[in-house]
Amino acid sequence: MKKNVIVTIGRSIGAGGLEVAKKLSDRISVEMFDRELILLAAKESGIDLSFLENNDEKPASKGKFFRFFGAKNSPYGNDMNGGYSNNILSDDRLFGIQSDVMLEIASKKSCIFVGRCADYILRDCPNLFSVFIQADLEDRIARISQNRGITPEEAEKFIEKAERRRREYYNYYTFKQWGDSASYDLCLSTTCFGVDGCVDMIIDGLTKKGLI
Repeated sequence: MKKNVIVTIGRSIGAGGLEVAKKLSDRISVEMFDRELILLAAKESGIDLSFLENNDEKPASKGKFFRFFGAKNSPYGNDMNGGYSNNILSDDRLFGIQSDVMLEIASKKSCIFVGRCADYILRDCPNLFSVFIQADLEDRIARISQNRGITPEEAEKFIEKAERRRREYYNYYTFKQWGDSASYDLCLSTTCFGVDGCVDMIIDGLTKKGLI
C-alpha cells in the first residue's frame, strides 16, 4: 500500500459491522481499532481505564462544548501543562482524548476505525473512505440474541437502548445524523450482501477510488 488509507466503519447495533471491519483488516492487511482506542486513550491520558470504558460512546449529559468547537479545533480540556483539566465535562474530555488518539494514529499509518465518530473526527484526512453497515431488524435481533445468549425480546430491547445511545452520541458531536447516507461514502446491508459481500464491496470501492 503506497499511501496511508483511512477506513471508518459506522454500524447499526447487531448488523455485523465489527465482523466486517475485522475481515476487511485481514483482507487488506490494515490494523483495525475498536476498543483498542480505549486502551490507547487510557495510556495517553493517565485516566483510569474503567472510567473510559464506562463512558465509551455515550453523549455528554450537559453542555455543548464540542458542538461549538469541533473535534479538530477544540483544546479538549487541555491545561497549560498538556494535561486534562477537571473543569471540562468528563464525557467531552473522553471524546477529546479519543479524537487525539485517532488523529495521531491516522497521521502515521493506514488504519480502520470502528464507530466513535471516526468519519467526522478524521474528515479532513486525505485518503479517507467512510462506510456505514446496516441490516434488517430481524437479522440484527437474531445476531444479538445468539451472541449474547438472550431471548429475541431481550435482544430487541438491547438494540433499541444501545442504538438510541449511539445515535445521540454521534449526533451530539458531529452536527450530522447517525446512519444518514449523506454522511458516508458507502452504505451497505449485511442482510442483502452478507458480511463477506460487504467486505468485497468496500475493497471494490477503495480500489475504484485509487486508495489501494
